[in-house]
Amino acid sequence: MTRRTRRNNLISTLAVFGLAGAPAISSFAVVQHGKDPMITQSDMTLWQTIDAVVQNIPLTKAKVERVLVTRVAVKDTSKNPFRNAASQFYVGGPVKLSDGVVVGKVDLRIRYKFGHPGFLVLDELGGTCITLKTVRAHYPDLTVTEYPKGQSLDEAVGFSAFLEWGKLSFGFVERNPDCLAHVAFDPKTVEDNASHQ
Repeated sequence: MTRRTRRNNLISTLAVFGLAGAPAISSFAVVQHGKDPMITQSDMTLWQTIDAVVQNIPLTKAKVERVLVTRVAVKDTSKNPFRNAASQFYVGGPVKLSDGVVVGKVDLRIRYKFGHPGFLVLDELGGTCITLKTVRAHYPDLTVTEYPKGQSLDEAVGFSAFLEWGKLSFGFVERNPDCLAHVAFDPKTVEDNASHQ
């Protein structure tokens, strides 16, 4: 009952802003999910979400919010005591995808530099376990680009695909090495694209 009421309220709100009939990449509903009162529900799988993010490069706050059906707020995740003068940080989530994967945190970073395409991490993945074998079924040409240094169980083994638009990385943390922990999108900058032409 609560879910339906919230969805109807959302549709009413969208209608007021003239967005109810606008084309959307993904439909969603706000649902109660354990301790997370504001998790959103996407109708896309992890793989469809990855494709949709790639189609929206260069990344902006508005594009990421639309694709991942969640709000992202300004929050510096660098743990530096001084204000970061190089990048704007945004954090959002959680989002439950249609295949049962839960994106615990959406981490977007955009440099204060013309032509920066944004850097995005779908982090703290939970729910359905995505194995390395499953990742390789979608991206067979992976290179190991990150190794744990033995200092923490939160360190990851990273596997990256180098694609036309940039680098797509899949991280498996030592704490749970059999299940995908994060997906990172590192698009080429304007300068990178110019140097390859």
